[in-house]
Amino acid sequence: MAAIQEYKCPCCGGAIAFDSTIQKMKCPYCDTEFEMETLASYDSELRDEQTDDMNWQMDSGNEWQEDELGTLNAYVCQSCGGEITCDENTAATSCPFCGNPVVLTGRVSGTLKPDYVIPFKLDKNAAKDALKRHYMGKRFLPKIFKDQNHIDEVKGIYVPFWLFDTDADVNMRYKATKVRCWSDNTYNYTETKYYSVSRGGQIQFESVPVDGSVKMPDDLMESIEPFNCSEAVDFQTAYLAGYLADKYDVNSDQSVERANERIRKSTEDAFYDTVKGYSSVTKEASSIQLQNGKVSYALFPVWILNTTWNGGNYLFAMNGQTGKMVGDLPLDKAAYRKWLFGLTGIIGLGLFALYSLICLL
Repeated sequence: MAAIQEYKCPCCGGAIAFDSTIQKMKCPYCDTEFEMETLASYDSELRDEQTDDMNWQMDSGNEWQEDELGTLNAYVCQSCGGEITCDENTAATSCPFCGNPVVLTGRVSGTLKPDYVIPFKLDKNAAKDALKRHYMGKRFLPKIFKDQNHIDEVKGIYVPFWLFDTDADVNMRYKATKVRCWSDNTYNYTETKYYSVSRGGQIQFESVPVDGSVKMPDDLMESIEPFNCSEAVDFQTAYLAGYLADKYDVNSDQSVERANERIRKSTEDAFYDTVKGYSSVTKEASSIQLQNGKVSYALFPVWILNTTWNGGNYLFAMNGQTGKMVGDLPLDKAAYRKWLFGLTGIIGLGLFALYSLICLL
């Protein structure tokens, strides 16, 4: 017994059938009519569509050389478990993540050597000045915070990042509408036309960064982006002198999901922006095929500032290349409530005035 193919309406999703009166396919739900050739072409396109294939085939990282290992020490934090790499001249220090003392445990081993490093361009004083500027213009920041907030420690640290390169073959399909409204002396009319819009092409990604440290919140690290990867240089241990380097605890395989998420969003945004001239546009299907995947291991410069105020700890981070500063700030609840009350009053007054105007008409 042959299978019966059921056609779905591209406009509303309802089942459509052949109408012998008009000799066309017709949707009984939205009354949209379709030529047989149009449906056949649409059905063929759906069968040929591919789902996303964002699997990576890649090799990454180099091993440390014996002469390089001899100049590096590894420290471990007994509180948060963070492992930090530094040059041989660094004495006992404190953890840049939680502030507790760290203990020398021996030489670096069992990790990949970074491929690239972006050297620090801004010093500790620049980080302190950037924090002061970060306070400016914050209307709900407690007024005494910037005077009493105490900087406990400022640490320059190289944060591990995985950099993903890939080419993507992309096909996207959207459901779009055009709406036209008009009226006469009797009725108001609305005409809605439905379209199936396809987009296809290639897009190349270079150095999509994914934070390789569990201890560094992803949102914090992504907030101080972008880093200018054109200024990255081949890694040498000399760049670590005077700074700390966080040891990655998220490997490249574990970072693929986050890389795919960033690549997918950027791809969908780029192709969506090409669909113009419609009243509404909704993505229906996507096919993203990755090719020539490559991953590199790099160290990016970050200044970490640990501060305390009113019994609370506040963490700030500054891009050591560009100077972009981010971090959480306390909220002056009294000032916020006052502002919210004033805003509510303005909105209420506006609604009352509108209601009064309608009543007078």
